[in-house]
Formats: sequence, C-alpha cells, structure tokens
Amino acid sequence: MSFFEIAIYPFLFAAIYFQAFLLVTFLSSPARSMRARPISGKTPSVAMIVPCYNEESTVRGTAESLLALDYPTDKLRVILVNDGSTDGTKIAMDAFASHPQVTVIHQANGGKHVALNAGIAASGNAEIVGCLDADSFVAPDALKEAISCFDDPKVAATTPAMSVATPKNLLERMQNAEFILGIALRHILAAVNGLYVTPGPFSLYRKDIVLELGGFRFGHQTEDMEMALRIQKAGYAIDNAPRARVYTKGMRSVPALVKQRTRWTSGFLRNVLTDYRSLIGNPRYGALGLIVLPLGFAAIIGGLVTFFIVIYQLLKTAVETYLIVSGVPLSYTLTNWLPFGTFEWFYFPMTLFISLTAVAAVGTLAFILLGKSISKTQANVSLGVLGYLLVYGFIAPFWLMRSVVDVASGTKRAWK
Repeated sequence: MSFFEIAIYPFLFAAIYFQAFLLVTFLSSPARSMRARPISGKTPSVAMIVPCYNEESTVRGTAESLLALDYPTDKLRVILVNDGSTDGTKIAMDAFASHPQVTVIHQANGGKHVALNAGIAASGNAEIVGCLDADSFVAPDALKEAISCFDDPKVAATTPAMSVATPKNLLERMQNAEFILGIALRHILAAVNGLYVTPGPFSLYRKDIVLELGGFRFGHQTEDMEMALRIQKAGYAIDNAPRARVYTKGMRSVPALVKQRTRWTSGFLRNVLTDYRSLIGNPRYGALGLIVLPLGFAAIIGGLVTFFIVIYQLLKTAVETYLIVSGVPLSYTLTNWLPFGTFEWFYFPMTLFISLTAVAAVGTLAFILLGKSISKTQANVSLGVLGYLLVYGFIAPFWLMRSVVDVASGTKRAWK
C-alpha cells in the first residue's frame, strides 16, 4: 500500500462513515419527531441579550428584529449590553432606552461572557434567556419555533437555523452553503444529543440551568461552545429548532474568514483538550463522546493531511511535466529520488480514491439540500454550493494550520 493510500483513505472512510451515521439518524424516529414538532402554545417569559462591542452599524437592526418577533410583548424583554465599545454603539443603543421592552446597559469592556452575565443579571423573572449577536437578525416566528423545544423538560438549550444575510460575493455564498449544511447537521445531531456548540446568533437557554452551572465563562473566546459542553457534561440535552431562522453577517474577505474560523477551531481544540477531555470516547455521553468529538479531531487532522498531499502531488506533477516537455528522460524524473519511493503516480489506479471522494462530495451535497429543505430556505444556493464543494477545501487548511500552531504554541489572538 502506498503512502498516498495510507494517509488519505482512513480519513475518506471516516467521512463516509460519519455521513452514513448522519443519514441513518436523519431517518430515525427521534429526528422525524423533531421535524414534525408543532409550534408550542406556551409562552414563557424570555429575555434576549445582545452583547455588543463596536457594533454601531448593526445593533439597531438587530434590536428592531427582536422587537418585531411574533411573541407576547409582556413576555419578551430585549437587553442591549454595551461592552465598552469605542465607536458610536452607545448612541445607537440609547435610542432604545425609552422603549418599554428594552433595557440598555453600558459597562467597561470585559468580554462577551461578562456582557452575557450582565444581561442575565438584568433579566428579572425571565424563564428563558437567549443570545443574539449584534450582527444578526431573526425571522418574526423564530422565537415561537425555538420555544417549542422547551416542552421537553430535559432540554437545557436550543439552537436555531442560521443563514448568511443577503450573501453577495462568492465567499459569502460559500459560507451560506456551509451554514445550510450546518442546519442539517445540527438537526440530525440534536436527535442523539450530539451538539457541542450553541451558536451566538439566537441560541436559547433555561435560565435556572445557566445559573446552576455558574453562568457564562471566558471559554477561550468561544463562550457558546464552552457553555454547550458544560451543559452536556452536566447531563442535560441541547435541542434544535430547524425552522427558527436567524440571519447573520458573513465574512467578506478570505483573511476575515480565516481569522474567524481560527478562533472557532482553536476554541474547539482548547475547550475540549483543556476542560472537557473526559467527554472524548466516554460512552456516558453517547454519540457526542463516541462519534462527534473524536471525528471533530479527525476532520482537523484529515483536512491538513489531505491538503499537504494534494499540494505535494500538484507540485510533483508540475515539475515532472516541465522536465518531460524539456526533453529530460523519464528515468531522471522526480519519481527516482523524492521521499515516497519510485512509484509511478501516472499508473496509480485512482478509481477507488475518486469513487470515495465522489461519494463524500455527493453526501455533502445531499445534506446541504436536506438543510435547505427542513429549514424551508427559498433562496437559490447553487453557486454557493458549487464554490463550497470546489473551492472551500483550499481555504480551510489555512485556518486549520493556524489554529493547530496557535494551540501548540499557546498563542492567543484578539477576537476583533
């Protein structure tokens, strides 16, 4: 067996195994029940917290979308927390200070977890607390869709269906395809209580459980992930509302995307390796401990290994092609001295590799379409899906490499 096979095939098989697991779970009774769940008639009191740092251009739209939610006004409060912003966020927030449903808090910069805890402290008798990032806005029926998850007393938190708000360039469209894939994944994994992150845009929590667990923590700049892992470790469940639509801002440039995803990936590595190692491989935590978290690490390693091998192959082929067209005999090409032996890659039977890659790609496309269907997304996502399948894999290794290096070296990067 060649080096290429040894390095690539285990990750391809793991990806296909995970997709098969997702498909079986999607067809299972718990997942079908979640998709058929009606909107609850219950209206517990809710406090939506919007932590802000330098969000003067977006916080107004975020607050207005919350105030437009189809929910009893006497049961809904909006808490805007200015976490030491240095721009015009304070002025933008103060425009809502006289609104009967809005509480405005200004405090020194302490980080998102401090802002969330300040919002919880000001939430009064709210039974449910939620978080909405200040660059996001929600559909009018989103809260009623999400509240239905709490009919199950075991549920401590629930996650929404995220999309990119009005994607314009190809990069934003690719992120939108990725988010729609995430809709399907969160829906399926929620059926087996396998979620390890409650995203900042419109995740909801039972307030008493958050307080019982000690409130939000720093969480290596991924507070929503740390809280989700803490909820799981405590034995509670995290649900998903696939029709609770929230729209968030996409990254408009590759450097901004790499910076954001570096924070997410390094947060995953630091949270799991530092604080929640006991969840990995632990049957007590079911699919989360036995499948989701281990495969999360495998995905990072596999992405890097695949990237380096593809780059090696491309460079090797380019050099050999140049030598051949320059009239250099084949016996003197790089296959005679490069470190992986004298195997002629030209004759390598790629059928199995191509077949497995095609299966993985088709599986990814299928789950994107499932996410579009169960969330009732109407927009055309064809261009974003094509870009995601063909281009995204060449960008992701940069944040994977940066994250691994940051964690290994102890490097901490600013959130903004």
